[in-house]
Amino acid sequence: MKAVIVDAFTPFDKARIGKLPDPVAGPGEVVVDVEAVDVNFPDILYIEGKYQNRPAFPFSPGLGAAGRIAALGSGVEGFSIGRKVLVLPHYGAYAEKVKAPAACCFAMPDDMPFEEAAALGLVYQTAYFALTARAMLEKGETVLVLGASGGIGMAAVSLAKALGAGKVIAATRGEERSAFAKGLGADVTVDSAMDNLRDGLREAVYAATDGRGVDVVIDPVGGALNAAALRAMAWQGRMVVVGFASGEIPKIGANYLLVKNIAVSGLQWTDYRDRQPEKMRAAQAEIFAFWREGKLRPAITGTFPLERYGEALGAISRAGARGKFILTIRDN
Repeated sequence: MKAVIVDAFTPFDKARIGKLPDPVAGPGEVVVDVEAVDVNFPDILYIEGKYQNRPAFPFSPGLGAAGRIAALGSGVEGFSIGRKVLVLPHYGAYAEKVKAPAACCFAMPDDMPFEEAAALGLVYQTAYFALTARAMLEKGETVLVLGASGGIGMAAVSLAKALGAGKVIAATRGEERSAFAKGLGADVTVDSAMDNLRDGLREAVYAATDGRGVDVVIDPVGGALNAAALRAMAWQGRMVVVGFASGEIPKIGANYLLVKNIAVSGLQWTDYRDRQPEKMRAAQAEIFAFWREGKLRPAITGTFPLERYGEALGAISRAGARGKFILTIRDN
């Protein structure tokens, strides 16, 4: 099969296009003929050897794809050959075929395009667990999403609205990205490129919440934006840290949490995949249900053929990337 192949850790755009043996489904596994691949920032880390999981060489990167079931291993139930599915493998999606545990495979709606199914996987599950399991969002509460035009931010804005948030405030940089966040369903946008971010973000949030602050903060950015968002939280507010797109890991003082009576937690999606796959399946089912109801539509900014994977990764590596990027494997 054709695949992006990593023979040694290398800059993300220096892996090669070549041939790998077709995967074979073992017990409890499925093989999927890939149609569309979800491009995510961790793919860069895999290629460059900066991710905590380092596969044996050679390997293909890629944490999400959509396609059709090509083979079933022994003991797999609930799937049939040819079924349209979203698959979230440990890695290997940048290829014509990918193997994964059946628990990481999700039947998608028959009328859903493969590109949209692929886009509705990793970042949407991450945002879903951040909002529900970690932030314990309640209907009517106010949510502030940092980095709202990126993958996780985009998903968090749309899902917060679908889950019943009373008001969603999107923090992003510049008029173009603010308009993008509005299109996702954000009620209010705040330009995080402002001068005096430390005080300015709080002032903007207070103006949008009648001086109360926000109940929930979803932070995939870190750095100075994290510190500013802490100052904009309401009494008993909950912040969930899901990444450090800024490249800066914030230091959060426990004394500040005590004085403001707020909470900060973290979210690592792979823990749900490895520890609670049944919750992962329920989460994806609800995400697909929101799509059927018209409450979710992933904003796909660009699609690229597999051979141009480096361009897609380059797009998401640049600060301020908007929406999702997808690799297409074959004509649908």
